[in-house]
Amino acid sequence: MRLPSLTAACLALLTLTTVCVAAQPAPDAARAIDPTQRSAVVDDLADKLAATYVVPEVGRKLSAALRDKAAAGGYDRATTTEALAQALTLDLRDIGQDAHLRVGFDPDFQAPPPDAHHVPSADEVAAQRRDFARRGFGIYRVQRLPGNVGYLDIRGFGPVTYVGAAYSAAISLLTGTDALVLDLRRNGGGEPEAVAYLLSHFFPEGDERHLNSMESRTEGRTRESWTSGSAAPRYTRPIYVLTSSQTFSGGEECAYDLQTQKRATLVGETTGGGAHSGDDVALRAGFVAFIPTGRAINPITKTNWERVGVHPDVAVPASAAMKTAYTAILQGLLAKTTDPEERAGLAQTVANVESGAIELPAFVPMRR
Repeated sequence: MRLPSLTAACLALLTLTTVCVAAQPAPDAARAIDPTQRSAVVDDLADKLAATYVVPEVGRKLSAALRDKAAAGGYDRATTTEALAQALTLDLRDIGQDAHLRVGFDPDFQAPPPDAHHVPSADEVAAQRRDFARRGFGIYRVQRLPGNVGYLDIRGFGPVTYVGAAYSAAISLLTGTDALVLDLRRNGGGEPEAVAYLLSHFFPEGDERHLNSMESRTEGRTRESWTSGSAAPRYTRPIYVLTSSQTFSGGEECAYDLQTQKRATLVGETTGGGAHSGDDVALRAGFVAFIPTGRAINPITKTNWERVGVHPDVAVPASAAMKTAYTAILQGLLAKTTDPEERAGLAQTVANVESGAIELPAFVPMRR
């Protein structure tokens, strides 16, 4: 869920080219790699997995498997940087069953400063703010649908410093609606703090909620995520969340938190199953690996969605989730209202949705 480099990683997330939340370096032409370099990369990766992977026994298993395969000549055909990165990624995911694991080649990668209190320069902050603004702060669409139903499509969670005000502005536009559809079908994840800040808008003022905790192996501590008392405005009407198999990591946390807090109805597909957090780390010869070092612990279930995904309350294909949720909302509003004119309007809207007369936000799967 957490990405280490704001500009390279979080912004890559918001470009929505992959379901994996690991940082995606800019494509670099495949370069030849010799046996000595290849061996150094494998050894370095094996060492870091054993020392930092969130589940120690899995880290040791991954480490041993890579070394054994390398010793048997299993990577000898990987003679380019691209080929080796792909081979290592496939092996890590196959053995570790963790979709966050990834190896790439990025000779320009710079690891975040080890000082947790490092303060970026004014120029760095300004550049990051501009970049997030150019991408709509991860917000793809805000819309008021017929029947007075709100629609919010968020596709990535950037740092609260940059996206928090945009979340509040989006909610402000929707405060007058009678129900809200939160579309996470193409949400690949991001920052837990941003998830918590968004969800803070969905509980009444004074209703503080412990949403999630992240246990870190490398930091040796657990960080808790709570709703924020400063978030405004508050939206307390019904919420439906749309999910797909490509909803991942922080997108899954958003759906899982709302579900476990009994604040929303989830409609769609079981999500991707990535509940680990981590960092990009530099390897030898210009390679970079995303290694999960922490795991989510939900305060209600005492577990998370790793490998199993978040299961929807109403299971339908992702392509049908919007129509299913929208129709359920309209029928619920229709059942509650006694005003003849309002009933007639809602009934006509239901008919228009069922006939396809109203164009709904479509689901287009992300490229993998």
